[in-house]
Amino acid sequence: MLEELQRRNYSAGTIRLYLRHVAAFAQHFHCSPDQLRAEDIRRYQLFLIQEKKLAWSSYNQIVCALRFFYAKTLKRAFLLQDIPFPRKEQRLPLILSREEVARILTVPPHLKSRALLMTIYAAGLRRSEAARLRVSDIDSARMTITVHQGKGQKDRVVMQSPVLLDTLRQYWRHTKPKQWLFPGETPDQPISGNDIFMVFHNAVRRAGITKKVSPHSLRHSFATHLLESGTDLRTIQILMGIAA
Repeated sequence: MLEELQRRNYSAGTIRLYLRHVAAFAQHFHCSPDQLRAEDIRRYQLFLIQEKKLAWSSYNQIVCALRFFYAKTLKRAFLLQDIPFPRKEQRLPLILSREEVARILTVPPHLKSRALLMTIYAAGLRRSEAARLRVSDIDSARMTITVHQGKGQKDRVVMQSPVLLDTLRQYWRHTKPKQWLFPGETPDQPISGNDIFMVFHNAVRRAGITKKVSPHSLRHSFATHLLESGTDLRTIQILMGIAA
Protein backbone atom coordinates (compact mmCIF):
# COMPACT_ATOMS: atom_id res chain seq x y z
CA MET A 1 0.00 0.00 0.00
CA LEU A 2 2.87 2.35 0.82
CA GLU A 3 4.39 1.76 -2.60
CA GLU A 4 1.06 2.39 -4.36
CA LEU A 5 0.60 5.66 -2.47
CA GLN A 6 4.14 6.74 -3.32
CA ARG A 7 3.68 5.84 -7.00
CA ARG A 8 0.70 8.17 -7.13
CA ASN A 9 2.66 10.95 -5.39
CA TYR A 10 0.38 11.26 -2.37
CA SER A 11 1.64 13.71 0.24
CA ALA A 12 3.60 12.41 3.23
CA GLY A 13 0.77 13.42 5.56
CA THR A 14 -1.88 11.58 3.55
CA ILE A 15 0.31 8.48 3.29
CA ARG A 16 0.82 8.44 7.06
CA LEU A 17 -2.92 8.81 7.76
CA TYR A 18 -4.04 6.22 5.18
CA LEU A 19 -1.62 3.61 6.51
CA ARG A 20 -2.70 4.35 10.08
CA HIS A 21 -6.39 3.96 9.21
CA VAL A 22 -5.94 0.62 7.44
CA ALA A 23 -3.76 -0.62 10.30
CA ALA A 24 -6.50 0.32 12.78
CA PHE A 25 -9.04 -1.52 10.62
CA ALA A 26 -6.89 -4.66 10.71
CA GLN A 27 -6.26 -4.37 14.46
CA HIS A 28 -9.99 -4.06 15.11
CA PHE A 29 -10.51 -7.57 13.72
CA HIS A 30 -7.06 -8.93 14.71
CA CYS A 31 -6.65 -10.03 11.13
CA SER A 32 -4.61 -9.08 8.08
CA PRO A 33 -6.75 -6.60 6.09
CA ASP A 34 -6.42 -8.55 2.84
CA GLN A 35 -8.33 -11.38 4.55
CA LEU A 36 -11.28 -9.14 5.49
CA ARG A 37 -14.36 -9.00 3.32
CA ALA A 38 -17.36 -6.80 2.54
CA GLU A 39 -19.27 -7.81 5.68
CA ASP A 40 -16.26 -6.90 7.84
CA ILE A 41 -16.07 -3.49 6.17
CA ARG A 42 -19.79 -2.93 6.79
CA ARG A 43 -19.44 -3.87 10.47
CA TYR A 44 -16.42 -1.58 10.85
CA GLN A 45 -18.21 1.36 9.29
CA LEU A 46 -21.14 0.90 11.65
CA PHE A 47 -18.69 0.66 14.57
CA LEU A 48 -17.15 4.00 13.57
CA ILE A 49 -20.57 5.65 13.23
CA GLN A 50 -22.49 4.11 16.13
CA GLU A 51 -19.80 3.60 18.77
CA LYS A 52 -16.92 5.91 17.91
CA LYS A 53 -19.34 8.61 16.72
CA LEU A 54 -16.72 10.11 14.42
CA ALA A 55 -17.15 13.49 12.80
CA TRP A 56 -17.89 13.47 9.07
CA SER A 57 -14.37 14.54 8.11
CA SER A 58 -12.66 11.82 10.17
CA TYR A 59 -15.04 9.12 8.98
CA ASN A 60 -14.68 10.20 5.35
CA GLN A 61 -10.89 10.01 5.60
CA ILE A 62 -11.09 6.41 6.83
CA VAL A 63 -13.45 5.54 3.98
CA CYS A 64 -10.97 7.02 1.49
CA ALA A 65 -8.14 4.96 2.99
CA LEU A 66 -10.15 1.72 2.81
CA ARG A 67 -11.27 2.42 -0.75
CA PHE A 68 -7.65 3.04 -1.79
CA PHE A 69 -6.46 -0.15 -0.10
CA TYR A 70 -9.03 -2.42 -1.72
CA ALA A 71 -9.19 -0.77 -5.16
CA LYS A 72 -5.57 0.24 -5.76
CA THR A 73 -3.49 -2.07 -3.58
CA LEU A 74 -5.53 -5.28 -3.75
CA LYS A 75 -7.10 -4.51 -7.16
CA ARG A 76 -10.56 -5.37 -5.85
CA ALA A 77 -12.47 -2.43 -7.29
CA PHE A 78 -15.70 -4.46 -7.12
CA LEU A 79 -15.65 -3.87 -3.34
CA LEU A 80 -16.02 -0.09 -3.76
CA GLN A 81 -19.79 -0.48 -3.82
CA ASP A 82 -19.50 -1.87 -0.28
CA ILE A 83 -17.48 1.15 0.94
CA PRO A 84 -19.81 4.06 0.17
CA PHE A 85 -18.80 7.64 0.76
CA PRO A 86 -20.83 9.28 3.54
CA ARG A 87 -23.13 12.15 2.69
CA LYS A 88 -21.48 15.39 3.71
CA GLU A 89 -23.15 17.50 6.36
CA GLN A 90 -24.17 20.82 4.88
CA ARG A 91 -23.27 23.39 7.50
CA LEU A 92 -22.38 27.01 7.00
CA PRO A 93 -18.97 27.91 8.46
CA LEU A 94 -18.89 30.31 11.39
CA ILE A 95 -17.54 33.65 10.22
CA LEU A 96 -15.70 36.03 12.51
CA SER A 97 -16.40 39.73 12.16
CA ARG A 98 -13.53 42.08 11.32
CA GLU A 99 -13.61 43.34 14.90
CA GLU A 100 -13.42 39.79 16.29
CA VAL A 101 -10.50 38.97 13.99
CA ALA A 102 -8.71 42.13 15.11
CA ARG A 103 -9.11 41.10 18.76
CA ILE A 104 -7.79 37.59 18.09
CA LEU A 105 -4.75 38.94 16.24
CA THR A 106 -3.80 41.46 18.92
CA VAL A 107 -4.34 39.61 22.22
CA PRO A 108 -1.53 36.98 22.04
CA PRO A 109 1.30 38.06 24.38
CA HIS A 110 4.03 36.64 22.14
CA LEU A 111 5.04 38.22 18.83
CA LYS A 112 5.43 34.80 17.18
CA SER A 113 1.80 33.92 17.97
CA ARG A 114 0.54 37.25 16.65
CA ALA A 115 2.59 36.90 13.45
CA LEU A 116 1.40 33.31 12.94
CA LEU A 117 -2.31 34.08 13.30
CA MET A 118 -2.02 37.24 11.20
CA THR A 119 -0.34 35.24 8.42
CA ILE A 120 -3.13 32.63 8.42
CA TYR A 121 -5.81 35.30 8.19
CA ALA A 122 -4.15 37.85 5.90
CA ALA A 123 -3.09 35.20 3.37
CA GLY A 124 -6.10 32.88 3.75
CA LEU A 125 -3.93 29.88 4.61
CA ARG A 126 -4.78 26.43 5.83
CA ARG A 127 -3.17 25.43 9.12
CA SER A 128 -0.78 23.00 7.41
CA GLU A 129 0.23 25.63 4.84
CA ALA A 130 1.12 28.16 7.52
CA ALA A 131 3.09 25.56 9.46
CA ARG A 132 5.31 24.73 6.49
CA LEU A 133 6.14 28.26 5.37
CA ARG A 134 9.83 28.93 4.99
CA VAL A 135 11.58 32.25 5.49
CA SER A 136 12.45 32.20 1.77
CA ASP A 137 8.73 32.05 0.87
CA ILE A 138 8.27 35.67 1.93
CA ASP A 139 8.95 38.02 -0.98
CA SER A 140 8.94 41.56 0.37
CA ALA A 141 9.76 43.10 -3.03
CA ARG A 142 6.75 41.55 -4.77
CA MET A 143 4.59 41.64 -1.61
CA THR A 144 3.75 37.95 -2.00
CA ILE A 145 3.97 34.66 -0.12
CA THR A 146 4.65 31.41 -1.96
CA VAL A 147 2.69 28.45 -0.64
CA HIS A 148 4.35 25.16 -1.60
CA GLN A 149 2.41 21.92 -2.00
CA GLY A 150 -0.90 23.05 -0.55
CA LYS A 151 -4.02 20.90 -0.75
CA GLY A 152 -3.80 18.71 -3.84
CA GLN A 153 -0.01 19.24 -3.78
CA LYS A 154 -0.35 22.51 -5.69
CA ASP A 155 1.86 25.57 -5.33
CA ARG A 156 0.34 29.04 -5.36
CA VAL A 157 1.29 32.64 -4.72
CA VAL A 158 -0.83 34.74 -2.35
CA MET A 159 -0.88 38.44 -1.61
CA GLN A 160 0.87 40.01 1.34
CA SER A 161 -0.39 43.22 2.91
CA PRO A 162 1.95 45.99 4.15
CA VAL A 163 0.64 45.44 7.70
CA LEU A 164 1.48 41.73 7.56
CA LEU A 165 4.91 42.41 6.07
CA ASP A 166 5.67 44.91 8.84
CA THR A 167 4.64 42.38 11.49
CA LEU A 168 6.72 39.63 9.89
CA ARG A 169 9.73 41.94 9.78
CA GLN A 170 9.36 42.72 13.48
CA TYR A 171 9.03 39.02 14.21
CA TRP A 172 12.10 38.13 12.10
CA ARG A 173 14.25 40.81 13.79
CA HIS A 174 13.18 39.52 17.19
CA THR A 175 13.35 35.75 16.57
CA LYS A 176 15.64 35.37 13.53
CA PRO A 177 14.16 32.07 12.24
CA LYS A 178 16.57 30.33 9.88
CA GLN A 179 14.68 27.79 7.75
CA TRP A 180 11.06 27.52 8.88
CA LEU A 181 9.22 30.79 9.28
CA PHE A 182 7.45 29.39 12.35
CA PRO A 183 9.71 26.70 13.81
CA GLY A 184 8.53 24.18 16.36
CA GLU A 185 10.21 23.15 19.60
CA THR A 186 13.39 22.47 17.65
CA PRO A 187 14.53 24.99 14.98
CA ASP A 188 14.91 22.32 12.28
CA GLN A 189 11.22 21.33 12.48
CA PRO A 190 8.15 23.42 11.62
CA ILE A 191 5.50 24.22 14.19
CA SER A 192 2.95 21.42 14.56
CA GLY A 193 -0.71 21.70 13.62
CA ASN A 194 -1.66 21.01 17.24
CA ASP A 195 0.51 23.89 18.44
CA ILE A 196 -1.21 26.22 15.96
CA PHE A 197 -4.56 24.98 17.25
CA MET A 198 -3.54 25.81 20.83
CA VAL A 199 -2.19 29.26 19.87
CA PHE A 200 -5.48 30.07 18.16
CA HIS A 201 -7.72 28.87 20.98
CA ASN A 202 -5.67 30.69 23.60
CA ALA A 203 -6.13 33.86 21.54
CA VAL A 204 -9.89 33.24 21.19
CA ARG A 205 -10.18 32.77 24.96
CA ARG A 206 -8.19 35.93 25.68
CA ALA A 207 -10.32 37.85 23.18
CA GLY A 208 -13.48 36.80 25.00
CA ILE A 209 -15.02 35.17 21.91
CA THR A 210 -17.51 32.38 22.63
CA LYS A 211 -18.16 31.19 19.07
CA LYS A 212 -17.09 27.60 18.35
CA VAL A 213 -14.34 28.45 15.90
CA SER A 214 -11.07 26.90 14.75
CA PRO A 215 -7.95 28.18 12.96
CA HIS A 216 -9.78 27.39 9.70
CA SER A 217 -12.33 30.04 10.68
CA LEU A 218 -9.66 32.67 9.96
CA ARG A 219 -9.43 31.34 6.40
CA HIS A 220 -13.22 31.41 5.96
CA SER A 221 -13.33 34.93 7.40
CA PHE A 222 -10.56 36.06 5.04
CA ALA A 223 -12.63 34.93 2.04
CA THR A 224 -15.85 36.44 3.37
CA HIS A 225 -14.24 39.79 4.14
CA LEU A 226 -12.72 39.92 0.64
CA LEU A 227 -16.12 39.16 -0.88
CA GLU A 228 -17.74 41.88 1.22
CA SER A 229 -15.08 44.31 -0.01
CA GLY A 230 -16.02 43.65 -3.63
CA THR A 231 -13.37 41.11 -4.68
CA ASP A 232 -14.75 38.75 -7.33
CA LEU A 233 -15.28 35.12 -6.40
CA ARG A 234 -12.82 33.65 -8.92
CA THR A 235 -9.98 35.81 -7.58
CA ILE A 236 -10.75 34.65 -4.05
CA GLN A 237 -10.73 31.01 -5.20
CA ILE A 238 -7.31 31.46 -6.80
CA LEU A 239 -5.87 33.13 -3.69
CA MET A 240 -7.17 30.31 -1.52
CA GLY A 241 -6.06 27.51 -3.82
CA ILE A 242 -9.56 26.27 -4.61
CA ALA A 243 -10.21 24.64 -7.96
CA ALA A 244 -12.89 26.23 -10.15
